[in-house]
Amino acid sequence: MTRFFRYFAGLALAAGLACGMGAAHAQEAATLPSAAPAGQAAATPEIRPPLIPASQFARRPAFWDTQLSPDGSMFAFMRHGESTKQFIITDTVTGKLVRALAADPKDELEWYRWVTNDKLLLSVSTPGYFFDEEVRYTRLVLVEVSSGVMTRLFERSDVVEGDNVIHVAKDGSHILVAIQQTIYDYPSVMRHELKPKGKMTKVQDPRDGVWNWVTDDQGVVRMGTGWIENRLKIYYRAGAAQELKLVARLKDDDSAESYFDALQILGGSDEGYVLSQGETGRVGLRRFNFATREVIETVYEHPQWDIDSVTLKDGKPYAAFYTADRDEVHWFDPAIQKRDRALRKALGNGEVWIVSRAEDDSRMLVYAGQENDPGVLYLYDPAGKAMNEISQYRPELDIRMLASPKPVQYTARDGTLIRGYLTVPKGREAKGLPLILMPHGGPYGIRDKLEYNDEVQLLANRGYAVLQPNYRGSGGYGDAFFELGTGQIGRKMQDDIDDAMDWAVKEGIADPARVCVVGGSYGGYAALWAVLRNPERYRCAASWAGVTDWAKMLRYDRRYLSARVNKYWQARVRGDKTADLDAVSPYRTAGQLSRPVLLAHGTEDQRVPLSQYNIFEKAARAAPVPPHTLVIKGEGHSFSKPENAQAWFEALDSFLAKHNPADPVAVAGK
Repeated sequence: MTRFFRYFAGLALAAGLACGMGAAHAQEAATLPSAAPAGQAAATPEIRPPLIPASQFARRPAFWDTQLSPDGSMFAFMRHGESTKQFIITDTVTGKLVRALAADPKDELEWYRWVTNDKLLLSVSTPGYFFDEEVRYTRLVLVEVSSGVMTRLFERSDVVEGDNVIHVAKDGSHILVAIQQTIYDYPSVMRHELKPKGKMTKVQDPRDGVWNWVTDDQGVVRMGTGWIENRLKIYYRAGAAQELKLVARLKDDDSAESYFDALQILGGSDEGYVLSQGETGRVGLRRFNFATREVIETVYEHPQWDIDSVTLKDGKPYAAFYTADRDEVHWFDPAIQKRDRALRKALGNGEVWIVSRAEDDSRMLVYAGQENDPGVLYLYDPAGKAMNEISQYRPELDIRMLASPKPVQYTARDGTLIRGYLTVPKGREAKGLPLILMPHGGPYGIRDKLEYNDEVQLLANRGYAVLQPNYRGSGGYGDAFFELGTGQIGRKMQDDIDDAMDWAVKEGIADPARVCVVGGSYGGYAALWAVLRNPERYRCAASWAGVTDWAKMLRYDRRYLSARVNKYWQARVRGDKTADLDAVSPYRTAGQLSRPVLLAHGTEDQRVPLSQYNIFEKAARAAPVPPHTLVIKGEGHSFSKPENAQAWFEALDSFLAKHNPADPVAVAGK
């Protein structure tokens, strides 16, 4: 059950490229052993760097989501056009344009995937209404590369959710899509031929309570799961000729609940692969019998970290991904493992990832970067051991001026071990520094890790130490740690943030008179709650898109989440059904605000609506210290335009300089 909260990792960030491809193919091939490691610039003495303009940290990728075609001959990506996102396909060798496509201005491009060398699927979404209910319609568009023909597989009015692809035929002839006709329907499964005017056939009717359909590798719908009446219902069939039957009804506390993160059922058998919790409490990869609902064997379980995801190739495990301090991977093929080690040796000790590859591994896109280096994208030819630089992600930034986050850990007041990341400003001693506590969003199942972060680097460049605590309820540390966060929003989760400050002060890193809390989304909530719950601790707070009233927020969420996800989100936040959410909602005590606060929000935020900002701002107008405010017109939950990110960064920079200046000489009292 708890693993369903990986859904909220929808706050997760997409990597992108910051300059065009024009120079990419003018590079001379470099042999693998001598390719320049990302971020490996000449050593620079630890001097205090000059101030880097906020505009440089606010820049957004010119194009992103880079993928090779199955044969590696084409290179696709998305980029921003004048008024909408564009989808671009180029020739991998020459860099010449093959296709430039754009969605209807009313639509938003969400994702794409190659089906064959001549077919792609685009997912598009459109905000709208179903009667008087706000909804987001999703649909698929088939693209034929050779002709440029784009075919909408479902019209806007036909379905609410129409982009949940659960199977793609190996020959690219058809797909299976779990579609939701209306917001009141459970999803059915449709088979759609991938050609203009392709035939569409229903292969599975809806079942009450079933939200998730699972196929085997032959495209037969074999299992359906979903919550109804506080029980998880599981339907299963052994093959296409059998009836789908109810095989289990599990209670909330059933120990087998997590096995239903099904990855694949193998055709012609009852066996397949799942991600599930083991006796250690860690999520691992298991071979599973779906008929008997028994684990056959544990294929891979890391001794310390949950497995986040697994890729399969030809019906067998290919790679298991997990997050330690950085994202890491376990390769099941020793030859692939050897190749990975060679890439990491050539490109440095940070993150090195194969972003995309041709099916025969003849060409690969490789990313290399680290927490103080946004990174570089390369085109790699394994046979020739040649690597060409396609683009630096952020060429305008001098990485020698950036700080290096480090992993830390401390013990919370109840004995719980909390991990996190500390960034000390470059050129300053880690002693008596002004401190920014930066709790992550989510909050559940999400975590910070060692990776490049614009906001962290901006603040470090200004002279602040930045501490990012992975408070209880964060993901990746096992089920027991995850469960510690249940019902603890504003309570023990907030204690963990306070205890992070105490650790930094005890270690001599932070000046206790100069600590502020800054965050976005849930982190924005935690920032507001910090100065309201414990004003004696904190000098100030800054919140982007923070929740201010949990009861109103949960009512809002019901309109956008499936019944299954909503049930667990509500239970996770509330914990005990009698818990008083008003007691941990900042807007309820906003009139008592006695510390400076920067309150910011986007007008088009659909995850945390602007109403959360409005009620707090109104309630705090008569407070002893009314908030500074920033409303960015047209912006959503995260920053889609560089000018909007720049507006937030500059407002934050100015706010902190006034209320918690990094220069200790300028500080006079708390």
